[in-house]
Amino acid sequence: MEAFTKYMAKELGLDHPGAEYPNICVGTDRYVMFKVGPVLSVSHGIGIPSTSVMLHELIKLLYHARCSDVTVIRIGTSGGIGLEPGSVVVTRQAVDASFKPVFEQMVLGKRVVHRTHLDERLAQELMQCGADLREFPTVLGNTMCTSDFYEGQGRLDGALCSYSEKDKQEYLEAAHAAGIRNIEMESSVLAAMCGACGLQVAVVCVTLLNRLEGDQVNSPHEVLVEYQERPQRLVGHFIKKRLAAAGNPRDL
Repeated sequence: MEAFTKYMAKELGLDHPGAEYPNICVGTDRYVMFKVGPVLSVSHGIGIPSTSVMLHELIKLLYHARCSDVTVIRIGTSGGIGLEPGSVVVTRQAVDASFKPVFEQMVLGKRVVHRTHLDERLAQELMQCGADLREFPTVLGNTMCTSDFYEGQGRLDGALCSYSEKDKQEYLEAAHAAGIRNIEMESSVLAAMCGACGLQVAVVCVTLLNRLEGDQVNSPHEVLVEYQERPQRLVGHFIKKRLAAAGNPRDL
């Protein structure tokens, strides 16, 4: 998140020698937060629980700060399904491990189901940014959000595995047939909470491997570093376009 902040400072012409971007949330170890111009860059940890904590507190902060026209975009990494490593997926719809567009949670002992719709127009804007850049494959597809990295995502290399390789392949192929193009662990709660609060929201993740071909990330470190910069470049381009259309209020 600090690297993205520095990147956006340069892209928005706000960087200067000796510039520092302090962690606004230095008093907590739950997440970090940086600001440059009108851009907040916040970490969310791994998985739904830590993302939920961050979102509750971020949304309250935005409300009390009287922010308007807020757009929330998750950038990160994922496992691809039927895509080459390095492909960037703009999420059309966040789905659960049963391929349903819902987020379930227990509230006061009762099962509550939330819809996980993402902003279609925003997704199309991001896809256009990928077309503008023409630097890497950009795909619009569904994203499966799981609550576990190993068995929950059909991996064979965890401490426990209760299924066969054949079972795994059939499941991932069914996911692909359902329009799922990547797997991660945060999109459903992001879609549900931001949607409930009326915030524009999108998910942009790069794929580090094709899960139809294995469970391990085998690309060299320097290649992975460049892969992880791809969502930053796409979203950075989107932010610049949005600001230009709004008269470039970059100093907010």
